Amino acid sequence: MKHTLLYIALLILLVIPRANAQVTVDASIDSLQLLIGEQAKIKLQVSMNANQKLQLPLLRDTLVTGVEVLDVAKPDTQLLNDNKRWLISQEYTITSFDSALYYLPPFEVRVDNQAYRSKALALKVYSIPVDTLHPDQFFGPKDIREVPITWEDVAPLVYSAIIMLILGALAVFFIIRFRDNKPIIKIIKIEPKLPPHQVAMKKIEEIKADKQVQREDPKLYYTALTEAIRTYIKDRFGFNAMEMTSSEIIDRLLEEKDPQSISDLKLLFETADLVKFAKHAPMMNENDMNLVNAVDFINQTKVEEDPNVKKEPTEIRVEEKRSKQGRIALLCSIAVASIGTLVCLYMVIRHIVDLFF
Repeated sequence: MKHTLLYIALLILLVIPRANAQVTVDASIDSLQLLIGEQAKIKLQVSMNANQKLQLPLLRDTLVTGVEVLDVAKPDTQLLNDNKRWLISQEYTITSFDSALYYLPPFEVRVDNQAYRSKALALKVYSIPVDTLHPDQFFGPKDIREVPITWEDVAPLVYSAIIMLILGALAVFFIIRFRDNKPIIKIIKIEPKLPPHQVAMKKIEEIKADKQVQREDPKLYYTALTEAIRTYIKDRFGFNAMEMTSSEIIDRLLEEKDPQSISDLKLLFETADLVKFAKHAPMMNENDMNLVNAVDFINQTKVEEDPNVKKEPTEIRVEEKRSKQGRIALLCSIAVASIGTLVCLYMVIRHIVDLFF
């Protein structure tokens, strides 16, 4: 009795680990019969405990002689029984080009370095039946159909050719300019300068037209009026009246003109100095009188020119040699235009070959 119980206990200890570590390997094929060249898929499934190490079979290009392996899919893992069991699947795509009945041997996998095998499979490959009794039902190959050329086909060719011609013309132009090395010619026109009295009278007319300045800002009015007179004196008599005081200007003019013609101008400068430095507020009639005095002084001292002589603008011809930077810019332009032309030429040739050859 004791020996019987001992045997039963040992049997239970041996069976329980095997039940926990049970591994099943199954292989199935989706089609048992194929025509030559058709494809079939073999599905290999391995069920095992979690965290066991699995090694799937490494198949080459041929499963058996006459049966080729076209593709091996990536393994797919499913978790079962609260992640206690794993079901790992892998698909193999096969085909055959020889009609025969093929025996597909079992697939061998290794789990924890222990070998397990699936069941063997069979595959029947048939050749395509040919009806030799009715040869009239066979048709020869059809003629090659010519596809008409559309604008979409030739548009890249046309655009490439146009751009190539433009860039080529630019390259030739830049090369000619570089080889000639012609100087840069500038023609400057200088308009005839107005006589000093006309410039002064034009400025005085602008001051006279601005009535608001006369009423509201006497200082600005007299500043503009004396600047016009100073400019006229500088251009007419040849000394720098712009940098001189009023008394210095009067003394300098007295050396060239009689005192009577300068007395009114002296009154103008004195009034202007009072306005600018002593905040004197002149009356409107006083402003008008000083403006008239300025006009009278200009008319008495101006130098009349011959009205029949028409002055033409003076042209000055300036020749400048092309600088080093200009030559470098021309060389860069030649390089860019030439490279663009070559690229467009390549595109044109390639489109021609694609269209007609």
